[in-house]
This record gives sequence, C-alpha cells and structure tokens, in this order.
Amino acid sequence: MISIDIPGWGNMEIENVVLDLNGTLATDGKVPSEVKKKISALAGRVKIYVLTADTQGTATEEIREMKVDLVKVEGKDSKEGKFNFLKSLDLEKTVAMGNGNNDELILKEAALGIAILGDEGISVTALKQADIMVKDISDALDLLLKPKRLMATLRE
Repeated sequence: MISIDIPGWGNMEIENVVLDLNGTLATDGKVPSEVKKKISALAGRVKIYVLTADTQGTATEEIREMKVDLVKVEGKDSKEGKFNFLKSLDLEKTVAMGNGNNDELILKEAALGIAILGDEGISVTALKQADIMVKDISDALDLLLKPKRLMATLRE
C-alpha cells in the first residue's frame, strides 16, 4: 500500500492501480522496458490491473513478464466495461490512469485519476475527468513511486 497525507485531500491510501494499455501504458501496442521496470517496482506495493480492449492484439505478450493482472474488456462499449471492473475494487483506494474517451469514467470515479498525454495523445473527455495530467506513463508511475510528488501537485 502507498499512504500519503495530502493537505486539502486528506490521507490517501492506495491499494490498486488500474491502467489502460494502449495509448497509456503502451505505444503502438508495445510497453517500453523502462516502464516495465517501474511497474515491477510498484507491484511490490500495490495491486496492478491492466485493462484493455486489446486494439493492437499485443496485450498478452506485452504484459507476460509484468506483475499485473490483465483484464480484457470485450464488446462494443469498452468505457462501460472498464468502469464495471473499476467498481469491483475499493474506489477510495484506487488510482486510474488512461488517455482515451473510454477511460473517462475510470478517471472520474477512482480516488485519483491520472490522464496520460503520451505519444498517442489524449482525448479532451479523459482530460476533463482527471485530477492530474502528465506527459507520459513514466511520469505517472513516478507519482506513485515518489508520492511526495502527488502532495506537491494536489495540496491546497
């Protein structure tokens, strides 16, 4: 668990991290090795879930060596599928990261929503629902690996 007291927000206890795969964790279906290392470091402290509609068809291969649970969201409405999975967790102890329109609900409803700009861009809808926006997944993971960065950004 990651615990941090943020003035104006209160004590945040993070047990779960929910990550969108394509556009957030991966670019063109590939997860950079640096990101895999950060995921491994973070997996010792929190439970990590990777949600995907597997647009690129690379999800199983890309996460094989990572300590994460892969959740494939089937069907036309991946936004609703991702949100339904999020609701199975304790929302108050969950961080969500995403970049697309179908990440809107998870960014809004998690205790902390982090929008990732990344190489594939970010939808305005996702951006509007997030608490923080960062330039890439590496910076987003660093917010959790170095939680005082969260305090610096979110304190009131």
